[in-house]
Amino acid sequence: MEKFMIIGERIHCISPIIRKALAERNPEPILKRAKEQLEAGAHYIDFNIGPAERDGEELMTWGVQLLQKEFNNVPLALDTANRKAIEAGLKVYNRTHAKPIINSADAGSRLDLIDLAGEYEAKVIALCAKEGIPKDNDERMVYCQEMLERGLMAGLEPEDMLFDPLCLVIKGMQDKQVEVLEAIRMMTEMGLLTTGGLSNVSNGCPKYVRPILDSAFLAMAMANGFSSAIANPCDEQLMRTVKSCDIIRGASLYADSFLELNEGSFAFNV
Repeated sequence: MEKFMIIGERIHCISPIIRKALAERNPEPILKRAKEQLEAGAHYIDFNIGPAERDGEELMTWGVQLLQKEFNNVPLALDTANRKAIEAGLKVYNRTHAKPIINSADAGSRLDLIDLAGEYEAKVIALCAKEGIPKDNDERMVYCQEMLERGLMAGLEPEDMLFDPLCLVIKGMQDKQVEVLEAIRMMTEMGLLTTGGLSNVSNGCPKYVRPILDSAFLAMAMANGFSSAIANPCDEQLMRTVKSCDIIRGASLYADSFLELNEGSFAFNV
């Protein structure tokens, strides 16, 4: 069984510090957050530049080269709504440690990003949605099947696709949480890998509550086969939960010191 994979979410243009650093091409805040996440155990770093309509291609190229040069070709998820920017990042990406991840395709207007993943032999996050939130798991699974077929036609292997059931905010959508967990189980039973934006679950909740809710949801999701998450690896409670669940499900060998090990950072000479 594979260990749970963490895609570090903290280089995101929604953060004022990161948005300013991207605009000014200032590497320091970006490298600082990358280092923190790798040291905390992240396996991939998500580089999110937002819409980046004006200078996306240049910005993505700059960011990919900056992060991979500094951190021994660290695996990256390329995160933007700008297709040309994703392609620019793929062109300069170094695959020494792992394929790049495209974040993300969906079953609607971003379906063609699956073709781009096939063209560049990349992985892709496949969001099981088309326009807004799917109304139920029947709809989710239709989108899942459509994207799986598109990926296979594009030359991808099933393991190159990470299916995202769309994690939903518990504050206002409490009645949908079990449904998301059921979708994870259904996809896992199909032999598919899964992922999702974990911090969506606790979005809008008090700061002291968020790590508790995220960790509880994650443990339940992992019990249903969840393969990975786009999450904050600097959340100590969350990472303790990941490591403990990996022990319980047999993906890691138990040792009294298991909470002290941050294996995600060792390969990248942080």
